[in-house]
Amino acid sequence: MGLFDSLSISASGLSAERLRMDVTAENLANAQSTQGADGQPYRRKSVVLGAAGQDGFAGALARAQGQGGSGRTAAGVEVVAIVEDDQPGRRVYDPGHPDADQQGYVTMPNVDTVTEMVDLISASRSYEANVSAMQTAKQMFGRTLELLK
Repeated sequence: MGLFDSLSISASGLSAERLRMDVTAENLANAQSTQGADGQPYRRKSVVLGAAGQDGFAGALARAQGQGGSGRTAAGVEVVAIVEDDQPGRRVYDPGHPDADQQGYVTMPNVDTVTEMVDLISASRSYEANVSAMQTAKQMFGRTLELLK
């Protein structure tokens, strides 16, 4: 593991959590959007994260046993995909709504604001943890340089 790997890992976490917050904000902004560009209600999106730079359990085991392997190690986190939730939206009776069907029901987006707020708080706390890890690494680098004087 290199000297600046901890900063790189934390930086990848910061950008991943920022994307999670952006997607959550988009979900909250569209929580009442009954018609998108495709004519359908908005569908909730979520971010799928995965470990960056890993080659699986077999490579990690071989490295741990000193048998070499590919030499790749975990290098932080990366965004694997942004996926749309396939759950149907809730139907609300509102015959005066412009998007109401023949029976007077409007299909609303499948966004739950409470769930989105919990996701937003979780992403925010993870972001703060990565900032804290970067600050700790910076302090360790500073103290190491002081010892080397």
